[in-house]
Amino acid sequence: MTTPATTSAARTLRGLRSTLIGIIVNVALAVTKILTGVVGSSYALIADGIESSLDIFGSIVVFGGLKIGAKPPDDNHPFGHGRAEPLAAMIVSLGLLGAAGVIVIQSVREILAPHHMPAPFTLYVLVGVVLVKEILFRSVFKVGTEIDSVSVKVDAWHHRSDALTSAAAFIGISIALLGGPGFESADDWAAVFASGVIAFNGFRLLKGAVGEIMDTAVSPDMDQKIRQISLGVRDVRNIEKCRVRKSGLNYFVEVHVEVDGTMTVHRGHEIAHNVKDALLGSPLGIIDAVIHIEPVPMSQGGR
Repeated sequence: MTTPATTSAARTLRGLRSTLIGIIVNVALAVTKILTGVVGSSYALIADGIESSLDIFGSIVVFGGLKIGAKPPDDNHPFGHGRAEPLAAMIVSLGLLGAAGVIVIQSVREILAPHHMPAPFTLYVLVGVVLVKEILFRSVFKVGTEIDSVSVKVDAWHHRSDALTSAAAFIGISIALLGGPGFESADDWAAVFASGVIAFNGFRLLKGAVGEIMDTAVSPDMDQKIRQISLGVRDVRNIEKCRVRKSGLNYFVEVHVEVDGTMTVHRGHEIAHNVKDALLGSPLGIIDAVIHIEPVPMSQGGR
């Protein structure tokens, strides 16, 4: 039988696996890009490698956030440790913003200072990087969406940002090589553009993480699913109120269900338990539910 605990553990495991794969890939790509950038005189590629290095740090933070968030409730954390997950997403998002700032400052310095033309072989490395990172983005983002993890989605966008910065570097180096002398800085302007993309995603992802910590309302689709499950329980006439609080990969739910006002307290208590069991047994990641029993209003046919 699937329980909320086993469902949560399985979702956490998927998130940890995808994050670990990202760490391994980023280590290999960061080393490759930085070495290629140094040998090939491409600051855009070096900047891209630095961004990949920060991705490694970000993925480690996400990995830790998922591990801590999966811990069960205790005396000091009665609602569990799920908030560690969006906190990890906030840290990683701020890391993206910091990386964007460092890259743009250094790129401007390179634009103002004469430097060598990028080597043609750097283009081949960038093509491979873009393909690998785009595949990784799609894979990790799919996992993040399926397990409803904001930190895993942030980690996925790190990969997409890396693909975009690599694509920008490819364009900049191509312009520099085709334009010849006088176009050397095209490589560095590409790095400036890439930093803008990184900053944009950093702000967007930070907003989502802060929203979860501030208990922003869940999606209408999630709310509707909870209401439908509750209404499917025998003798539940209507749903008066539904409040949902997301914590990491899990949800805490409070539902006010309306029943026939003439039934016994004992029967109303049974219905409340049935609604709770239905919600906890669903695949929605609900680990606790508080059910309030309300009589159907007289205006709606109550007695």
